[in-house]
Amino acid sequence: MNELTFLSAARMAELICRREISPVELVRVHIERAEAVQPQLNAFVTLDAEQGLNAGRAAEAALAGDAPLGALHGVPLTIKSAIDVQGLVCAAGSALRRGHVPRQDAPLVARLRAAGAIILGNTNVPEFLMAYETNNVLYGPTRNPWDVSRTAGGSSGGEAAAIASGCSAGGVGSDGGGSIRVPAHFCGICGLKPTPGRIPMTGHFPPGGGAFSWIGVVGPMARTVGDLRLLFEGVAGPDPGDPLSAPAPVRHPQEEDLRRLRIGLLESDALGRPTAETAAVLRRAARTLEEQGLAVECLRLEGLSQALELWQFFFVRAIGCLLREATAGEESRLSPMLREYLDVSAQAPPITLDEFMGACVERDACRAYILRQMENSPILLSPVSAAPAFLHGQGTWCAERGFAPYQETMRHSQWVNLAGLPAAVIPVGSSPESLPIGVQVIGRAYDDELVLAVAECIERACGGSRPAPI
Repeated sequence: MNELTFLSAARMAELICRREISPVELVRVHIERAEAVQPQLNAFVTLDAEQGLNAGRAAEAALAGDAPLGALHGVPLTIKSAIDVQGLVCAAGSALRRGHVPRQDAPLVARLRAAGAIILGNTNVPEFLMAYETNNVLYGPTRNPWDVSRTAGGSSGGEAAAIASGCSAGGVGSDGGGSIRVPAHFCGICGLKPTPGRIPMTGHFPPGGGAFSWIGVVGPMARTVGDLRLLFEGVAGPDPGDPLSAPAPVRHPQEEDLRRLRIGLLESDALGRPTAETAAVLRRAARTLEEQGLAVECLRLEGLSQALELWQFFFVRAIGCLLREATAGEESRLSPMLREYLDVSAQAPPITLDEFMGACVERDACRAYILRQMENSPILLSPVSAAPAFLHGQGTWCAERGFAPYQETMRHSQWVNLAGLPAAVIPVGSSPESLPIGVQVIGRAYDDELVLAVAECIERACGGSRPAPI
């Protein structure tokens, strides 16, 4: 294992700028690492070694010029295969999109390239992103670099596995109910689910829009919080293709901003009970903040039962209805996990227009109720999910299968999407099986930078991400 592949993205960019490492060398060692672990992990859909090396040579040549270098100059990144990268198959894990090759980059990918990043390839997902386990009929399962008998999570599971195993310095995933945060938690890396609109969804499949704009977002994944910030600043900003995207300026919280904070240790009967180790890791994170002079107190948040019911309505019933229509007649070509999701979504009666409009109104009222309760505690600490990474095949939408369904195990992440809040995950501890356990830092809308600042305080005290043992 080459130590270069586990440097932070910021450190890679710094060493390249100082001519202490070569972009070509950096790309080459990442490609070698990816080729070595791909047979075990299956994180990649496409590893574009030729284009990566060509981009590395161009980055090398640019070092000799006078033009200013981007903040990510020469840094190798990966992209979830639900986001358009020119020339790379973007099937979103589905045989129905086999061979779909975008003709242009999504805006966020173009922004990363403009900052000097080198895109090595794209990474595996569950079909149409509808599971917390990455597996599909086209590419098969992605395995966890901490224990290959367990899942890397979903839907950004391939991205998390690639970053955790040193195949890329970071990248971009997407999140409609924990799909950045859960894989980050399972694989021991960092991830940011931003406020909707901070990073444009343009070029993502399935597309966001209408009543679903508050649910799904795209966001950075990396091994350090500092790299999350670096990637976030590189891709944030409005785009005409995303009507929800907003020209919110990037801010930099100061030390005094943190000292004035009251942080809530989230309590809610609606979220269920996490494992003892998960609860212990959360308490450890809270203690580290207190030791740094930040005020932490328990906060019982009301309204989360309704938030979870509404998330279920939009993410399972409504999106399930749209997907059943889109895949009608093609059921035999769908993955078992997607068929299970569609079967569960079909158990409820058809949605009426009145019911849908009422749910939209309820969502806004529920979100406002939650935000009012956070006025004095604008940052919350929470688990990411009820437990660490589960064994392959033990994730389920269906309670009848004998395993705890996602509607129970993933509640800590799901309500955050309904409320449209930003949330970051940082690795803090381990389970008795040596599986990573992360902690979730949740903020109010457009407080993404404050969320990252608090996450960095926890990371500083707890040590952050460690190289996965694969």
